[in-house]
Amino acid sequence: MLRPKLPTMPQPTGIATPPTVVEPTTITPGTPATPPAPTAPAPTRPTIQVTPGTALALVGGGTAVVLIVGAVLVSMLLAVAVTGVSVALVAVVLRLLVNDMHKGR
Repeated sequence: MLRPKLPTMPQPTGIATPPTVVEPTTITPGTPATPPAPTAPAPTRPTIQVTPGTALALVGGGTAVVLIVGAVLVSMLLAVAVTGVSVALVAVVLRLLVNDMHKGR
C-alpha cells in the first residue's frame, strides 16, 4: 500500500539513424572590410532645461512633501502613545476595582 511505484523507462520508437560525420573545411583569407564611419546618435528625447523658477518650484514641492509626511508620521506616533497611556490607565483602574472586590469593601 505504501510502496512507491517506480516509473518505467519509455522504449524508443522508430529506427535510430547513425550520426553523421562533419569534416573540417578550409578557411580562405579575404580582404578586410573597412569599418563604417561613426555617426552621432540622434537624441531620443529633448534635454530638460532647468530654470531658476522650476528649481525653486521643485525645492518647494519637495519640502512640502517632507513636511506633510513628517506631520503624518508624528501624528500616528502621538496616537499610538495616547492609546498606550489610556490602556495603562484602564488597567490600573480595573486592578484597583478587583482588589477592592477581594477585600470585601
